[in-house]
Amino acid sequence: YFSNEAASLLTIKIMGEKNSLETLIYTVNALLKKQKYHTALAVLKGFRNGAVYGAKIRAPHALVMTFLFKNGSLKDKLQAIAQATYIHARNLACFVFTYKGLLALQHYLKGRNSQVHSFLAAFVGGWLVFGENNHINSQINMYLLSRILFGLSRLAVEKGYIPEPKRDPFPIFGALVWGIVLWLFEYHRHTLQPSLQSSMTYLYDDSNIWHDITDFLVYNKRNTSAGK
Repeated sequence: YFSNEAASLLTIKIMGEKNSLETLIYTVNALLKKQKYHTALAVLKGFRNGAVYGAKIRAPHALVMTFLFKNGSLKDKLQAIAQATYIHARNLACFVFTYKGLLALQHYLKGRNSQVHSFLAAFVGGWLVFGENNHINSQINMYLLSRILFGLSRLAVEKGYIPEPKRDPFPIFGALVWGIVLWLFEYHRHTLQPSLQSSMTYLYDDSNIWHDITDFLVYNKRNTSAGK
């Protein structure tokens, strides 16, 4: 008798919790569909998307670069990967939140959207979030710099500020980029970003050193710890 009663009470409790969860989900979905909250909710979802995208972009990159070029224990490497992923995700989430929030604020104050609003919102967000000089922000800012130079070049051609090239300028662009970066690497290496220095050291300096077939073809460097 008591066993059946306990089972019944447990079933009622589970059904109650299920109904409560369904009610909560229904309430949240109803709130998300309200147009008057759309702007604020878009800012919150921007924060979410920034965090997710930052983690998806940084985690595999940090994994590869850490295990390729960094020394240390497995714990140290995993901590470095986690920290880099966290910083990238946090910064991107905070920037999207700031940008969309300031954009919404300007629209509320002015009653309309303007091109300058995007610049000002991103300018403030960039100052607050990506203005700190660290290796994560440096990589992100340099990545964007190359993209905006391409974008501004195309825009200048579209607007007629510069004539459209008669020939494809990409071969000249590629030649200049590689000529300059190798000149900097060979003679002014300290001016390049550490991760780029590591990559180029692996390609151009380490390929000058070997002792036998193992570190000529199989490995990049001898495992000196094994002989000790």
